[in-house]
Amino acid sequence: MVAGAGAAAGAGAGAASGGGRPLIITEDPVLLDDLLRLCAAAGAEPHVHHAVPEQTGAGGGSGASDGSAGGVGWDSAPLVLVGDDAARRVRGAPRRTGVFLVGRDLDDPLVWQRAVEIGAEEVLRLPDAESLLVDRIADVVEGAGRPALAVGVIGGAGGAGASTLACALAVRAARAGERTILIDGDPLGGGMDVLLGGENAEGLRWPDFAASRGRVGAGALEESLPELHALRVLSWDRGDRVVVPPAAMRSVVAAARRRGGVVVVDLPRRVDEAVAEVLAQLDLVLMVVPGELRSVAAAGRVAAGVRMVARDVRVVVRGRCPGGLDPEAVAGLLGAPLAGEVPVEVGLPGRVAEGEPPGAQGRGALARFCDGFWQRALGPSQGVPA
Repeated sequence: MVAGAGAAAGAGAGAASGGGRPLIITEDPVLLDDLLRLCAAAGAEPHVHHAVPEQTGAGGGSGASDGSAGGVGWDSAPLVLVGDDAARRVRGAPRRTGVFLVGRDLDDPLVWQRAVEIGAEEVLRLPDAESLLVDRIADVVEGAGRPALAVGVIGGAGGAGASTLACALAVRAARAGERTILIDGDPLGGGMDVLLGGENAEGLRWPDFAASRGRVGAGALEESLPELHALRVLSWDRGDRVVVPPAAMRSVVAAARRRGGVVVVDLPRRVDEAVAEVLAQLDLVLMVVPGELRSVAAAGRVAAGVRMVARDVRVVVRGRCPGGLDPEAVAGLLGAPLAGEVPVEVGLPGRVAEGEPPGAQGRGALARFCDGFWQRALGPSQGVPA
């Protein structure tokens, strides 16, 4: 049984969903040097023009030709960086997304007027905005379009089955052909790689990312993780380290989302600063609650912490106890929408012990719940109906 649940995933910021080379428009040699340096830091090779490409000839810029000559045009560039000196020359260009006005004069009172005139999304002042600008350019290099639909799963009470549901959601999404990353956010759990039968699989684990502070490359992250059952999984190793700084959590989850597709995060019940960084990036949190009063009371305390950060929290009722509460009553007591009910699946623990991950059997109750959830979540608008 699956009820409507979720929120739409955001669209990409650029004009094009594919990767490509950014377009720089400026005649300021100092600003150009800065922008070329930042492009190099992001791994991008830009096109450079003195004016809108279609308004120049083939010799209108350094290192680039106009759009008709095989270079990049105003409309086709995935990102356009307009120097403050070139704003007047760009005013007549067609309006589009992905245009940024870049300059170095922090005290210019007319900069916002010029930004409006050219339809810029933001005004970026160097050197303060260098880190942000490198991120924007790197998104273009990686081909960032629509970010992944990010779903967190958290247990409302101990033993609720949140890790099992998170694993099954990831397995079913991958089998449906979605690019899928499963992230183990609970350092004190048993390990999602173990649940997938891949504790010895080659690839990086959370401790390898503990020192991450800035941007993590989305492609490099995906390729570095173990691949199990057609999905990538970021789990914990068997060592003693159980702490990853909040900044590293933020960077890694952001990188996972930039690759598109689906990201599923198994969350611990305690919301600390690092978990809050993850919750802030999720489109939806599914809270798994057994259908009995004691579990609902515990889930109320968990929900209070999650709601302080998460945008959308929904309830999944796991099984029914004799004389217990029905799913609608559980959701009502918690003051959250009901995402559905997952009956207890007979024989699942034994199959997992033999190496079969949760959700692998398409005819099981768990797989049916997950398939129904993703059918709603990954429709044409990539959003889950409320």
